[in-house]
Amino acid sequence: MKFLTNIHLLNGWFPPTLFALTALSALLAVILPFTRRREPRWTIPVLLRELLVGLAGFGVGGLVVWLLSDVFLVFGVSLGWMVILTIAVGIGLAAFAVCAAVDSRGLRRAIACAMAVLSLISCAVRVDMVYGEYTTLGSLFGLAAFKEVSSSHISGKASMSVKEWQRLAKRGTLPSMPEAGEIRTVDIPATASHFKARNADVYLPPAALSRKPPALPVMVMLAGQPGSPDRFFNASGIATTLNDYAAKHHGLAPIVVSPDQNGAATQNSLCADTPVYGKAETYLTVDVTKWIRRTLPVSTSPNDWLIGGFSQGGTCSTQLGPAHPELYGHIYAADGELAPTYHDREATITRYFNSDAKLYQRHVPTEIIKHNAPSTQTLFSIAGEWDTKSQRNAAIIAKAAKQAGMTVHLATAKGSGHDWHTVNTGLAAVIDRFCAQSGIGTDRRELSSYPNLEMLTVDG
Repeated sequence: MKFLTNIHLLNGWFPPTLFALTALSALLAVILPFTRRREPRWTIPVLLRELLVGLAGFGVGGLVVWLLSDVFLVFGVSLGWMVILTIAVGIGLAAFAVCAAVDSRGLRRAIACAMAVLSLISCAVRVDMVYGEYTTLGSLFGLAAFKEVSSSHISGKASMSVKEWQRLAKRGTLPSMPEAGEIRTVDIPATASHFKARNADVYLPPAALSRKPPALPVMVMLAGQPGSPDRFFNASGIATTLNDYAAKHHGLAPIVVSPDQNGAATQNSLCADTPVYGKAETYLTVDVTKWIRRTLPVSTSPNDWLIGGFSQGGTCSTQLGPAHPELYGHIYAADGELAPTYHDREATITRYFNSDAKLYQRHVPTEIIKHNAPSTQTLFSIAGEWDTKSQRNAAIIAKAAKQAGMTVHLATAKGSGHDWHTVNTGLAAVIDRFCAQSGIGTDRRELSSYPNLEMLTVDG
């Protein structure tokens, strides 16, 4: 069972094997009629008709998906040309396979049926590879990815500062610690908010797992909606990135906490205190913050805290970060919205804010930024190259942040859209910058030198 749940959907042996089987079944479906002796004259015309059905499926399927994605905006953002093309190909192959199954009998019918199933599965896996959303078969079915532990089994208060740790490293007298960090699943009590949150995930770098840990910086990271704390760690691969960073910095890296801001995959709390799903903002800014400070070896300085996220989680970071400068000195937003949204503005105001437009405005990032200006925070905002809506959102919020005095970096991720590849493109640079700002490292190289990262000028 564990072998099945650990099958990787983005790389490894499974994707190429699946694609190869799909291609093989398609090849056999085409050539098998010609391997029989005394094949009737109708073989070529029938095969041409099947291929034309497949071509029609490709064209019609692609057109419908494009209309839903880019014209009617059913998904809120464009799916991107690569995803639209992938789905069109999948529909075209499945249409050919179904037609071939109807026309055939025996071995070719069996192969055509298998091809139809393989084509749809291959299409789904390829779309997932574009988005980088589900990394394993287990994550696809929402199975817990990490070991659950109680708070009492997590490292407690810090014993020294980062500078003291670095001095011990120079003398070669560091406390013993594991070679790599760990991800653990924990229950963060909703003492003040009574918000019904799912378990959070916490990454502890090697230094945090020593008996005398230093006071480390913190990254509070939020997945999108639908999503979960597990989704953030699985899709971002941040633990591997930080383990590599810690290996070069005497075990030092930020602690990462991914709390649940929604309560369920199908819910959108807007990261606000509302009568719909409860006090999500209080949970994140009060309960989660108190738990981190009480339970983990962390610094309490806002300069050592970053809040960030993807999609709905990115929107939350541009709401909560500027609203709570006493907690977070740094903000990272990937593919976020211009404002918290449930269907549309009017529906959001009606359902979540009792039709009070002024109350809703208090949760719009640009309004929050203006209200709390001037600010010394930093904002790093990124959107995928194919996600033009998120690019506009990021530019508007970045402009407001710059006018408020924030240090702002605005970027696009080349070759990606509204997906986790965009998140990870930005994370590589954000981690280096944040670690330098918090005193763990010194890497402040040019942001444009990072792979697939295109820096933009911020108006204002």
